[in-house]
Amino acid sequence: MGEKTIQKGTTFSAQETVDKYRAIYYAGASGDFNPIHIDPEFGKMVGLGGVILHGLCAAGFVVKTITDWLGDPGKLKRFKCRFASPVHLDDVITTTGEVIEVKENRANIVLKVSNQNGIDVETNVSAEVEV
Repeated sequence: MGEKTIQKGTTFSAQETVDKYRAIYYAGASGDFNPIHIDPEFGKMVGLGGVILHGLCAAGFVVKTITDWLGDPGKLKRFKCRFASPVHLDDVITTTGEVIEVKENRANIVLKVSNQNGIDVETNVSAEVEV
């Protein structure tokens, strides 16, 4: 199979549904057992509407979208985002990326990350990849 052609204007997208166990799995892997991530009643009590996903787990969905599109995780060189809104269990997260610049052996990508209600859950999302 040939190399992927990456040029300015190239787009890609993916969706991920947050299953009901994702926050617990991530808590176990990361050691972050903050009750907002594992206790629905606590999440409601503090005004979050229930359990919210760890920010880095949600960012992982975006990174997975990029690396799946690239076909080689080693080509992701830089990633940044700002956590803007909580991600809840059963949310459907849509990530859409667009290549905005290709220079030498690198491409810059901007991404939009939103939930099923159109709310941006991450903002200022960008990545630099090897081409």
